[in-house]
Amino acid sequence: MSSPTGPASGLPVRMPRPRQPGRHRRPEPVVAPEGAPALVLAVPGTPSAATRSLAEEVVSIARSELPGLDARIGYLDGDDAEFPALKSVLTHTAEERTARYEQAVAAGLEVKEPDGPVAVVVPLLAGPDSALLRRVRQSVMDSRVAADLTDALGPHPLLAEALHVRLSEAGLARADRARLFTVATAADGIILASVGGDEAVQAAGITGMLLAARLAVPVMAAALDQEGSITSVAEQLRSSGSQQLALAPYLIGPELEPGLLEAAAEEAGCPAAEALGPYPAIGKLALAKYTTALGIAPQQPQGAPVR
Repeated sequence: MSSPTGPASGLPVRMPRPRQPGRHRRPEPVVAPEGAPALVLAVPGTPSAATRSLAEEVVSIARSELPGLDARIGYLDGDDAEFPALKSVLTHTAEERTARYEQAVAAGLEVKEPDGPVAVVVPLLAGPDSALLRRVRQSVMDSRVAADLTDALGPHPLLAEALHVRLSEAGLARADRARLFTVATAADGIILASVGGDEAVQAAGITGMLLAARLAVPVMAAALDQEGSITSVAEQLRSSGSQQLALAPYLIGPELEPGLLEAAAEEAGCPAAEALGPYPAIGKLALAKYTTALGIAPQQPQGAPVR
């Protein structure tokens, strides 16, 4: 029986678990600051139901990583009905912020007039594509809204991880090269396919080095939108000893023109993996671009260790 001062003698006393000190202490959860700008995902390519599903999943991942995040989707080629254009999304976001402030003032609340960017625009691009980024920048300017624009998501170790996963899903790479089994169709040379010209190829090459370290096979970047680039790289890999090639799209998906990947795989004479799509790393990197732009990121997302 318990007494007013605690449990009766002889009964176990449940003590509170002490907080773990030092560097192993669990970090406090981060939430979006009150009144923080919206994260607006700028989606390239022709809008479709599949594109919308992909973008919504990326946004959902970002929200799960940062509770309270106001995340929205704007399409570069949106029609403002089913697929809202980026310019319209930014304008609407600014109008909503002004309306909230005016309602608070009308209610007699002491609130600070909103300042700073209305939104942080994050292009849904794995690597730099100057033509698409110019269009994103122009949409931001046309909206006449104060908004920050970030770079593309890569290069980053998490994208190398995502490429590895897509290759393994297609049976073109071992999921874990530390395990004692082989994949008969595993490629011994990877063509990392990008769009966006020479700048995109150079950026893809950085992620390609990280992918090569994971797979222990040569990886070379090539441009899907430059005639002869895929063939040239395929020939280089084969001349250096690679016999089974695979095409890995360094692309999220919406920016990829229909049929372009299939034509490139046929040109190279090898199978291709799927585009990166809504891999969890994409949502995490989009959020990292947002939080870094606002200076609220405790750390950048880290890639999985090379096995």
